Amino acid sequence: MNIRPAESGDFGAIKAVAREAWHDAYDELEADLIDRTVDDWYTDDSMPLGAPGTVVLVVERAEHRSANEGRTASDDGELVGFTHAVAQGETADILRMYVEPDAQGEGIGTDLHEYLLEQLEMYDIERVRSFDFAFNDTSRRFYEGLGFERTDTGEVTIEDEQYDEAVYTFEL
Repeated sequence: MNIRPAESGDFGAIKAVAREAWHDAYDELEADLIDRTVDDWYTDDSMPLGAPGTVVLVVERAEHRSANEGRTASDDGELVGFTHAVAQGETADILRMYVEPDAQGEGIGTDLHEYLLEQLEMYDIERVRSFDFAFNDTSRRFYEGLGFERTDTGEVTIEDEQYDEAVYTFEL
């Protein structure tokens, strides 16, 4: 596994991971709404790599091919997860963190989170918050398992519809 800063060429793979994760986690939403939202929210415009305080990381899982397949062993990385956070003042907000459903439970999200915290240290923050749909129990369990506490609620608007949002906070 390799965790690295995202590059502009990663957005196709980021969008693919987001689409798969959204369809898996958010079955309360219509499939077409998920597809339109992913197309709008997971771009280099909505996740600007060079913006002050912005950290976008991707996780690649190395693929090892055998010589029997006519190729030698290599480490061609398949993108299986990503995160996007923005630090401002004393707080960093994790706006997005997803791992492909088939790769969940392998510790990838935890490793990605730990690496993200290391990257956020340079911003001298005192707390990290994460946001997700309130109905996402998998996200709740993930963040609580990392020591986050649910500290607030809010709403997110998607195509003029309001959805309840949970806010999780981790004090450093």
